[in-house]
Amino acid sequence: MTENATNAPQNLPPAASFNAADFDAYLFDLDGVVTPTADVHMRAWSRMFNQVLVDYEGQAKYTDMDYFTYVDGKPRYDGVRSFLASRGIELPEGTPEDAPAAMTVCGLGNRKNALVLEILEQEGVEPYPGTLAFLDSLPETAKVAIVSSSKNARTVLKAAGLLERFEVIVDGNVAAEHSIPGKPAPDTYLYGAKLVGVPAEKAVVLEDATSGVQAGAAGNFGAVIGVNRGVGQEALAEAGATIVVDDLKELA
Repeated sequence: MTENATNAPQNLPPAASFNAADFDAYLFDLDGVVTPTADVHMRAWSRMFNQVLVDYEGQAKYTDMDYFTYVDGKPRYDGVRSFLASRGIELPEGTPEDAPAAMTVCGLGNRKNALVLEILEQEGVEPYPGTLAFLDSLPETAKVAIVSSSKNARTVLKAAGLLERFEVIVDGNVAAEHSIPGKPAPDTYLYGAKLVGVPAEKAVVLEDATSGVQAGAAGNFGAVIGVNRGVGQEALAEAGATIVVDDLKELA
């Protein structure tokens, strides 16, 4: 058992108690679980929102806490709506075709997305070594899928050299195409389980965002593993995680 495992939140089992052979499928969130693109998203959200807030007198700067509270894990436009509502700012909804310069909910979401793609192109992305170790440790028969709110999931996976590792990818594009509600609703994870042909009770959700953990808990999955990348172990546990780790290498 690792030192991190012994620091698991009270009433949660330690990482060492997890047995991968008990489950048939593993449904991974992408940003913050497989790749450190959560950091890229955080930087893009911060840059975008702080560009906007300077035009509103008396508004404090957007912070990382705002990200974890209002944005983390949600579909892009939902994150925009949630944060703006927290500041009492009302903007037209617009449409997904809005230019990044448009002062609409969709325009701001598109501006943030353009910033993410710019950062990825300039800096690239590497997967978490601990996540790779965990993937390599899974039984050969285990089904693995990506369930991400991001519409850039395939781009990120390709940049990380992992596109061929996941037989199913449920991303923001798939959710929009099939009108599937985003996290914290469980629907995208349930759809991913359906596509890999495994019932929820035999599948594991792996998430770093409270909204994603809530989705896994609401879907009654066999296990919901919270990966603490900054949200905090207690927050993930309260959201419904059955195990919390600081890195997936603890389960490998």
